[in-house]
Amino acid sequence: MTDAETVPPQNLQVASARLGAATLARRFPGATVVDVTSRGEQPWVRLSPFYPHGGIPVPFTPGVTSMSTEGVWQALKVLDHADVDPAKLSVAAMRGIKRAPHRGGTVRGHRRGLHGTELLGYEQARREIYLPTYLFQLEQRAADVVAELRALALAGPLVLLDYTVNGDVTDLATPLSHAALITRHLTARWP
Repeated sequence: MTDAETVPPQNLQVASARLGAATLARRFPGATVVDVTSRGEQPWVRLSPFYPHGGIPVPFTPGVTSMSTEGVWQALKVLDHADVDPAKLSVAAMRGIKRAPHRGGTVRGHRRGLHGTELLGYEQARREIYLPTYLFQLEQRAADVVAELRALALAGPLVLLDYTVNGDVTDLATPLSHAALITRHLTARWP
């Protein structure tokens, strides 16, 4: 990415998808608002980690791919009473992909590959599994949509909607926001 394509950070904001249109208009006057959640419209929904692009490589598992970034994250999750779940890699719907801890016990970590022996802690799994997988999605499966967002953000203020707004990989108390990761990607500040 060249400097000319880097979006100034002040042109990008992340807000909760739960906010109403009137609240968004009041908080971000004149901004373009784009919903990048799994409930967003085309083409923006393609930025959701749940979107079934296909061909998403599974880290530390050569030759194995997933339909989605979320499929990778859920497949490598290890619970008290349930190890990895390769079936999550083939989920082509944007629902029914999460693995609920109450069914298999608490989350123990994420396996470093489908057949790996190492169990990664939450922050390390974010860094070694989620971030590279989602970056692959942005750069290889949704580059055209990212380019559209970049053009919008270079033209004026842009607000991305997500269910969480946490862009800090080290903040383990709150789920990581993919919208915040998109803003970091557009401003050349990838974690």
